[in-house]
Amino acid sequence: MGLPSVMVLPLLVVVFAGIYYVYNEVIQFMSKSIVRNKVVVITDAMSGMGSECAKLLHEGGARLVLCGPSWDKLESLCDSLCNGSDPSKVGEGNFREPIWTLVLTSCIYPCTRSFTPKLVLLDFSDIDSMSDVITEIRECYGCVDVLICNSSIKVKAPVQNLSLDMDKTVMDVNYFGPITLAKGLLPLMIARRTGHFILVNSIQGRLAVPFRTSYAASKHAVQAFFDCLRAEVEEYGVSVSTISHTFINAAAPSPALSDPQPTNALWAYILNKMTTHGVSPKNLAGEIVRVVNRQKREVLLAHPIPRTALYVRCFLPSFFFAVAAARVKDGTMEEPLKLTCVAREVTCEACKAHCSLMSPVCYVVMEIPLCEGTKLKSSWRPQVLLRQIGHAWGI
Repeated sequence: MGLPSVMVLPLLVVVFAGIYYVYNEVIQFMSKSIVRNKVVVITDAMSGMGSECAKLLHEGGARLVLCGPSWDKLESLCDSLCNGSDPSKVGEGNFREPIWTLVLTSCIYPCTRSFTPKLVLLDFSDIDSMSDVITEIRECYGCVDVLICNSSIKVKAPVQNLSLDMDKTVMDVNYFGPITLAKGLLPLMIARRTGHFILVNSIQGRLAVPFRTSYAASKHAVQAFFDCLRAEVEEYGVSVSTISHTFINAAAPSPALSDPQPTNALWAYILNKMTTHGVSPKNLAGEIVRVVNRQKREVLLAHPIPRTALYVRCFLPSFFFAVAAARVKDGTMEEPLKLTCVAREVTCEACKAHCSLMSPVCYVVMEIPLCEGTKLKSSWRPQVLLRQIGHAWGI
């Protein structure tokens, strides 16, 4: 009895969906297995993205070197990683056998070794200590296979309200710190003819928006450095990858109960893409593991709507500048503009000079009052539409 023609298309969809699912599962496992026994250095490992990335790599059997400015938090992360696995199977010579090894080919290692992570204190705002940090990292395992540069400090304020000391601090953390570490570990990779630099950068390294002069400048600078480095070290077998993402959502925002929810599935999907611009730490960490496996040179992690801003900036620059200017002129801006140090804790004298809380370690929201000269008002109606476009782009 032949198969009815009406059933052919649904059956093909189910078959291809099943093949795609199996393919993704195998690729996900391969992404973990490719880091087995590799020495991976993660800066700012205590952040949400850093800890998620450390968890995935630890499960894959990587030899981790976790870096950060807080020793207590590094120890806490190390304990959580070791306790997350079977405690009796964590160490330099203990094994655990995943089920996948029973079905994969013999070219895949038949077991996974979990290594206790090494801990190194690292504060990019203290450039003078970088030589000692590099020496300590080199002494952990004698080599480095993958360096994941994750640390960042984000500021948001009018340019006339930011001091030069703050500008220098942002450049130290976002630019001079990562490139100093990369230069210090590069000779190890060149000598072994293998290695991989991964820069976790912001989309603002490719797109500048208002009130982020220092931040965008530092991200553009570090993006350019690693782009140049990629071409210079390719002949030595060293890879360089950059991941440009929108802002990181530590937790998905829950919709207000009073907000009406769309009943149409298509409209709900479009609305979600229009109102959600960030990426979760878990998704970003998963993308980093895939980059380690595939060694892709550039990755843009953004929703379709914010992604269009890059193309508009390239092909329609005048329109992009108009949208950016309209967002600056959004109302009277009577409330103080906020300056935020995110993604890492940083002991920063420049921050404490502006921070009303005067805390010794500053990673909270700080306020810089907006001066009278920057209270701008809207003057033309089309700016309403431009402001809405800018909001959709995440500007």
